[in-house]
Amino acid sequence: MGFKEAVWARARERAAAIVLPESEDTRMLRAAVEALEQGVAGKIFLLGNRESVMKNIPKSGTIRKNVEILDHDKADNLEEFAARYFELRKHKGIRMKEAARMVQDPLIYGAMMVKLGLVDGMVAGAVNTSRKVLSTVITVIGPKTGCRYISTCAVMVGFNPSFGSNGDFVFADVSLGAVMTPEQLAETAIQSAESARLFLGEPPAVAMLSFSTKGSARHEVVDRIIEATAIARKKRPDLLIDGELQADAAIVPEVAAAKCPDSPLSGRANVLIFPDLNAANIGVKLAERFGKAKCFGPILQGTAMPANDLSRGCTYEDIVNVIAITAVQSSEKEGRIEGGRPPGSRR
Repeated sequence: MGFKEAVWARARERAAAIVLPESEDTRMLRAAVEALEQGVAGKIFLLGNRESVMKNIPKSGTIRKNVEILDHDKADNLEEFAARYFELRKHKGIRMKEAARMVQDPLIYGAMMVKLGLVDGMVAGAVNTSRKVLSTVITVIGPKTGCRYISTCAVMVGFNPSFGSNGDFVFADVSLGAVMTPEQLAETAIQSAESARLFLGEPPAVAMLSFSTKGSARHEVVDRIIEATAIARKKRPDLLIDGELQADAAIVPEVAAAKCPDSPLSGRANVLIFPDLNAANIGVKLAERFGKAKCFGPILQGTAMPANDLSRGCTYEDIVNVIAITAVQSSEKEGRIEGGRPPGSRR
């Protein structure tokens, strides 16, 4: 069973409720139908004008049964959402009147639904920029307990099965970490290890990548990787993490035996932590074009509850996959804020 099939199977077991705030986009509507018909979501909430959504949504009996269309800017829980949002942002000087206006934004309203436990996760980004989606998720949903940072990973599948986890890897950070401190790199490594455990189904083996292997080069950039490795190991001594390592020493046992014979990874890494976004982006693109790998991501990790971003160039099939990934992540989420009335009520 391939990665996609495995994720879909687990999503069907979860039957999560997912909110899609961008109902004005026909790809989102088609993905909603497909996700329900394939069973990778148990219920879909679409935010927007009911008449407009019903006019554009593909016809389906499944839709009538398992989709709820919320005219969110007329919902009778807006005051409650505004009060909750105000509490989250008052330290930034936001006023209650401003909070009431802001929760009418479907992206913020959808994130509040996740925060309050009314749905299991959110998928957005087909219309909104990644910057806006990620800013909303960080502001409203926030990081898991014990996490200071939120990062992203990609599951890369389809390599030679002698590498990684039968040809599959987790790459990180693939969309946020333009310049990363040792602390951010360490936390990304820990979060990516958990993502590997969740999505690859095998114990994570994390390599902190560099142009140096165990002191073969000296540079302040290398020092940052060495420090990040030490931080990650101290925080999570139960995880298998090693660095600094060149990519071949991380994934090829024969090279590891020559370059770093004492490395506990022994060239068997299935999680690759890149030193910055430049390297990660280049690595993903080369893997896709030269290695013919398939990229599933970016996947947000380290959030208290699941929410994921899309590329504005995504297809409806991409959205369905992200819905399934979000559903699988929802089985791992932390406890929600108590309170919040069920969605769907109207003024």
